[in-house]
Order: sequence, then structure tokens, then C-alpha cells
Amino acid sequence: MDKKSLYTNVKFVALIASICCLLWGSAYPSIKIGYQLFNISAGDIPSQFVFAGYRFILAGVILLIVARAFGRKVFSFSAKQFGSLAVLGLAQTTLQYIFFYIGLANTTGVKGSIMNSTGTFFSVILAHYIYKNDKLSANKALGCLVGFIGVMVVNFSSNLLDFSFRFVGEGFVIIAALVFSVAAIYAKKLTKTMEVILVTGYSLFLGGIALTLLGMFYGGEVHSFTLASASILIYLAVLSSLAFSLWNMLLKYNKVGSVSVYNFLIPIFGAILSSIFLGETIMEIKNIVALLFVSFGIWMVNKESMKANRLVGKVEGIGS
Repeated sequence: MDKKSLYTNVKFVALIASICCLLWGSAYPSIKIGYQLFNISAGDIPSQFVFAGYRFILAGVILLIVARAFGRKVFSFSAKQFGSLAVLGLAQTTLQYIFFYIGLANTTGVKGSIMNSTGTFFSVILAHYIYKNDKLSANKALGCLVGFIGVMVVNFSSNLLDFSFRFVGEGFVIIAALVFSVAAIYAKKLTKTMEVILVTGYSLFLGGIALTLLGMFYGGEVHSFTLASASILIYLAVLSSLAFSLWNMLLKYNKVGSVSVYNFLIPIFGAILSSIFLGETIMEIKNIVALLFVSFGIWMVNKESMKANRLVGKVEGIGS
């Protein structure tokens, strides 16, 4: 089975996308623990920028070292390609996290998680207008809606009943989600002519540098390096390098909508892992209900792809 056949197999896509979301979900408690270990307060956004910048610089370096180890020409690209990588890094890493961190500082965690999930809708809608083979269908619309309800369920609390809206709060989180969606589509375009590992590595590295410099410019700093704090930073870097590179590989070979819908799993994994590592209650019925809603939503969006996969299997004699 060649790489394209593997990465377009529905079951394999489901497995890899779920792993990516599990990794990104684990970032929620890991970042909170990191803030504690590095003595970064909740309102110290410049230091949070520096912390995130270190994470992404390290993640980019890891990917570029791996690429070089496997014989890839890490420094062999044109000025135009480098410019494209810089734009991707500034959008997908720097700009997205600027809006996300500022937005999250001006809203509740509940609303932030829900607003950030709007990125899936943006991805599906943008794909409808950009790609001829990725049109919005009734199944996709219903699947996204059900998945979004699942995210609302897992985050349900009294805060959810507060319908106040702040542009620099919920508005910025929504903008962050839009930026991520646009950047993901741009990354898909770049992977047509460049290696996925190089696109991901340079975008994380360059975006991380910009984020670090911005944070330092406004007085941010990260100190109190210990074995524990360094370990959490390394873990965050590894999860970013692995998750982003796998995600971009999935986007390279699949429709944007069929991959993006898995993003609804991130807040669920985040809630469950936060419960485990931060000592919160985990065995709540809402977590199970939310997971069922999201799973059904994913199934609805990928329904057509699964039918096509089974048809190919029958034609090739590997299905019945």
C-alpha cells in the first residue's frame, strides 16, 4: 500500500486524526502545569507568548533535525518558498496564538473552548468554496452541528448560560479559529510542492521565533528552569511537532472537511485529561454524552468517504 492509499484509508485517517486530537487535548493540562512550574501567572500574556514561542521553536527544530536525519534537503528551497513558509508560520503559529491567548484571557475557559470549535465550521465552509470535490452537503452540515453540540455538552456549566459577548474575548477566540482554518488550507497548498515535514517544521520554527520576540518586547520572560519544567516544555514541543506534521499529512491527501471535523474531539480529550492530571471530576455523564455526539458527527461527515472506501475495497477484492 503506497502512502496516498494509506493516508486516504478512512480507518487510518480516523486513527491518526484521533491521535492528533488526543495530543492537542493533552496540551490543555500540560500548559496549565507548565505555567505553574515556570511561575507564569494567568494574566501574564507576554510571558505566555514567550513560553509558547519556546515550545514551537523547539518543535520546529525537532522536525527539521528528523528531516535531515532522513536525508531531506532542509535548506534547499527558493526565496519564494521561504516567503510562503514564513507567511504560514506567522499565520498558523504567531497570529493564531496571539488572538487565542488574548481572547482566552478575556473570557471563560468554557466559552473559549466552545468558540474555538467554530474553526471546524470555518474549515468546512472555506473548503466548499475553494475545492470542487469538497462541497458542503447535508451530512457535513448535520455532522458539524452535532459535533458542535457535543463540545457544548462537555463544557456545560452555569457560565454557558451567560450570553455576554466581548470582541477582545470570545471574538478574538473566533478569529483565532478562523486564522487556523485558513492557515491549514494554505498549508495543504504548500504540501503539493514541498515535503510535509519541512512545511510543518519551518512554520512552527519561524512562527515560534516571532511569538517569542513579541513576548519579550512586551516584557515577557520564562525562567525557573528545572528538570520538571524543562520536561513539560519538551513534551509540549514533541506533541506539537508530531500532531501538526501528521495533521498536515492528512490534509495533503484528504478533503479538508473530512479531517477538520475531528477537531471536535480536542476539547473532549482536553476535559478528560484535565480531569486526570489536574484532579478534577472525570466520571461525569456529560463527558460520555459529548463523546457520543462528537463521534456521531464525525461519522456523518465521513459517511460518503466510508462508502467510497468500501466500494474501492470490493473492486480490488479486499472487501465483501
